[in-house]
Amino acid sequence: MTKNAKQTDTKRADVYERVTAAIIALLDKGTRPWMQPWAAGQSPVRPLRHNGVGYRGINTVLLWMTAAERGFQSPYWMTYSQAQELGAQVKKGEKSSLVVYAGAIEKQQDDADGEDKTRRIPFMKGYSVFCADQIEGLSDHFYGKPDAGNATDSKDRIERADRFFSNLRADIREGGKKAFYSPTGDFIQMPHFDAFVSAEAHATTLAHEAIHWTKAKARLDRDFGRESWGDEGYAREELVAELGSVFFAADLGLSIEPRDDHAAYIKSWLTVLQNDKRAIFQAASFAEKAMTYLHELQPNAENGEGQAA
Repeated sequence: MTKNAKQTDTKRADVYERVTAAIIALLDKGTRPWMQPWAAGQSPVRPLRHNGVGYRGINTVLLWMTAAERGFQSPYWMTYSQAQELGAQVKKGEKSSLVVYAGAIEKQQDDADGEDKTRRIPFMKGYSVFCADQIEGLSDHFYGKPDAGNATDSKDRIERADRFFSNLRADIREGGKKAFYSPTGDFIQMPHFDAFVSAEAHATTLAHEAIHWTKAKARLDRDFGRESWGDEGYAREELVAELGSVFFAADLGLSIEPRDDHAAYIKSWLTVLQNDKRAIFQAASFAEKAMTYLHELQPNAENGEGQAA
């Protein structure tokens, strides 16, 4: 391995380790990092690039964590040079925040038979961004507080959420006391609407189960090797569904609060993250892919852009 290749691997490992260590530290305190940046009854808002395009995957979680820790209000983030291009300047003494980019390069090389083959080499790199709150001289719209959507504790059904789920054409059944997805029957079971404390609690719970629904072989074919309830494969899938439901809330402008039954998962998530520093990156990526799949089932869905890790 060349010196440059070793340096690249080291930098990538450092990014995985830094991010995972920060998330483990919060989970160890009983705090779910992706649930922090908004008060109860408010909806999460996707962090935005300087051009208004939303961050995706692990970067959504990273910037939500930073916003909560440092009290930032603006949803906009940008690099130092992007701020300068907009005629603005990062305030003296402000510290940057980490986001990551994942991609791949293609390299031509001979195989064992001497034939020229193309090898795809994945890479990940971190780069620094600043919240608009840390920058002077931007246009006024960069400094507005995030739009909290139409969060409500009303028990009236949320039309946009009902329409979203109806467009999935999933087998969604009502009744019983538990919400779950049945892989063998390929259906989602939900308690009756009136059993939930709010319409948004119903919608985000259904979103959680819809993320599980995407794992079926006929859809995204996601399999973490679960063999029994509570094992590592089970914990990984629950982490994907948990993140996916929060991404759903951000995309539809719905408030979300932690489900009480998911507090029990924190210990298992800690075990997974401590054993695999790439696990949270993988979970966020799968959650984003699941949400993209659900969005693509909506009428007139537009093609999304390529997404960073």
